[in-house]
Amino acid sequence: MATRMLIVFNPAAGARRRRRLLAALDLLRGLGLRPEIAETLRRGHATDLARAAALDGVRTVVAAGGDGTIAEVAAGLAGSDSALGVLPLGTANVLALELGLPRAPDRAAEVLAMGRTALLHPGLARYADGRELLFVQMLGAGFDAAVVHALAPGLKRAIGKGAYVWQTMREMPRYPFAPVAVTLDGREDRAASVIVTKGRLYAGRFLLAPGADPRAEGFHVALFRDAGALAALRYAAALPLGLISHLSSVEIRRAERVRLAGEGVPIQADGDAVGHLPVDIAAAPRAMRIVVP
Repeated sequence: MATRMLIVFNPAAGARRRRRLLAALDLLRGLGLRPEIAETLRRGHATDLARAAALDGVRTVVAAGGDGTIAEVAAGLAGSDSALGVLPLGTANVLALELGLPRAPDRAAEVLAMGRTALLHPGLARYADGRELLFVQMLGAGFDAAVVHALAPGLKRAIGKGAYVWQTMREMPRYPFAPVAVTLDGREDRAASVIVTKGRLYAGRFLLAPGADPRAEGFHVALFRDAGALAALRYAAALPLGLISHLSSVEIRRAERVRLAGEGVPIQADGDAVGHLPVDIAAAPRAMRIVVP
């Protein structure tokens, strides 16, 4: 009997991404697999679909989309024995790049068919009201989150990564840069913006934390000390050059537990707007399996 596989796909992603999905399906079927497709109807639906599949004994649940879809599917699989698979169809595909997952649909399908897995150590953010949010790559508080909060989904679908550049330039003169109170393993600090990351990369192939690995425990925390539009412009210029970690106003520290607080400061996780501070961040209670090359 073929190993059961469910592919979770957002139909709002557009016709081009659907064509890439169909190309992957053709190869999987050619290899004798019988993947099922489940299309999402709303935000958070991918989590519900993945959780139901795990309870039903599906061995591999595939997120066909970007980092936000991957995080939703991962949240549904948390605590189960089902493996997370990835068909990288999103804009940035940061986790896929971290793990060396191929972007081409046929090659990504070959990885899924092989079924080799590694352990992934997600982060878990807890809000003041008791809600919890699982993230697989990173959580940002401050300016980068403000960009994500203000970004129109239609613009992102229309021009891809260019939408982030456009929105970044719009936010620079109007974001208030309220300070973020940071506590790393009990040690208090402050910053203008913070990125808590599981991996090395940010916003695609851009290097943020050279020593990080999503397959390892703990977090790397990037503290951006300087506030204001000029500082944001300097950071934006350094990022594509791989120089962020070399700036004197950026400190990257290791931590197992992180608390972030700040009045009205927005948060984004894995590229999606997810509310405002404060949050407490720690490792998810259990590592999960992810299909890798």
